[in-house]
Amino acid sequence: MLGPVILAASRSDKMRRIVSAAPVTKPVVDRFIPGETVDQVIPIVTELADKGLEVTLDVVGEDITTPEQATAARDAYLLLIERLKPLGLGARAEMSVKLSMFGQALENGHELALANVRPVVEAAAEIGTTVTLDAEDHTTLDSMFAIHEELRKDFPQTGCVIQAYLFRTEEDARRLAANGSRVRIVKGAYKEPASVAYQDKAEIDKAYVRVLGTLMAGSGYPMIGSHDPRLIAITQELARRHGRKLDEYEFQMLYGIRGEEHVRLAAEGHRMRVYTAYGTDWYGYFMRRLAEKPANLLFFVRSMITKN
Repeated sequence: MLGPVILAASRSDKMRRIVSAAPVTKPVVDRFIPGETVDQVIPIVTELADKGLEVTLDVVGEDITTPEQATAARDAYLLLIERLKPLGLGARAEMSVKLSMFGQALENGHELALANVRPVVEAAAEIGTTVTLDAEDHTTLDSMFAIHEELRKDFPQTGCVIQAYLFRTEEDARRLAANGSRVRIVKGAYKEPASVAYQDKAEIDKAYVRVLGTLMAGSGYPMIGSHDPRLIAITQELARRHGRKLDEYEFQMLYGIRGEEHVRLAAEGHRMRVYTAYGTDWYGYFMRRLAEKPANLLFFVRSMITKN
């Protein structure tokens, strides 16, 4: 069970220094994070769009300790939106945000995060796109859902993320499916205690299918965040069962993982969105990608062996 170990390492300053200093790290990181600046990522957005794919963009970074850093995170997204504007891609290029970047964990963090994220949502709406609020560890979720509900009063297309491994998620899914939300479902990528989350992979998969069924039966817009071929097939079957058209749900996968599958699904007429992260504070994001799937870790280890 290397996943929990890697997730613990994602919060370790010592491991951050070791991994960041390893010569092999950058080329492996580049597989998942195609750039550090907005200038580097914009051509990626255009390239993916030319392949018939859609994109959600994440400016990586979570360890915010001051209000000034939270403001800088807000401004990074506003710059991204400004650069997206002339591309005319509309909803094909949306944004994903972690409220921790906007100051959620600071003093009066709920109010601060809402104040910082609102201008981003407003600016996104002005260029014809939207924002999805990423889920983080379970202690942040009540705040995230409250901010999501507040933003949807003026911007009903604002999305949110739910994590199948949490016990609370089935209830959250029923609530969100009933009110027409845009909801991304993922398995979950944070180290959570057994008191709040399933620990066994088979149980997590079962919970994912149950939650997916709730979303597909509801009135919202499900966004299926998974690379698992079996879950993709189950999604297609549930969509047929509930009479959903191809534009009434979408698949989402990470940049750098199963790229051929991205193109295949899009060619079949599915909406296929690529989760594309960029920025300099990549460590936490990168470590969670390794923890999510043994193949990702194997790729990293093989690269280290090859380089040494």
